[in-house]
Amino acid sequence: MSGEVKDTVRDKVVAILAEQAVLEPGEVRMDSTLADLGIDSLGLVETVFAIEEAFDIQVPFNANDPKASEFDISTVETMVRAVEKLIDANR
Repeated sequence: MSGEVKDTVRDKVVAILAEQAVLEPGEVRMDSTLADLGIDSLGLVETVFAIEEAFDIQVPFNANDPKASEFDISTVETMVRAVEKLIDANR
């Protein structure tokens, strides 16, 4: 994946998270956790749906136990990397 595509993926994921958190994208740091952003479990589910729609991917996500998922939601950066990985797998 080229650097430009990675930047676009990052920007879209950050924008989705910012919208869920009712923040400006510039306020979302790559090391932020969902808790840091104030995103609760319902917000997480909505975020996953928005990511799937934005990138036309299927996120392997278990809403009942997000820690058991293959989709790492520990920080914004790990979410971006997980989306990039799913995009690459669908090529």
